[in-house]
Amino acid sequence: MDSRLLDLLVCPVCKGPLQHERAAQELVCPRDRLAFPIREGIPVMLVDQARDTLASAGEPSAPGVDPQP
Repeated sequence: MDSRLLDLLVCPVCKGPLQHERAAQELVCPRDRLAFPIREGIPVMLVDQARDTLASAGEPSAPGVDPQP
């Protein structure tokens, strides 16, 4: 992923910075604990497509975020 693009992208929920997790092909918002997938080099910045990182760790979901099946 182009580092210039990463500098421009922010979390669609809180508008905070994202961390690029290369191995998982995700952009992670540490504040909202959401992981947005990168598919074919394109970040999918839709909240309904994001993975709740707390739910995948076995913890309760963040308020206002529905866990993904």
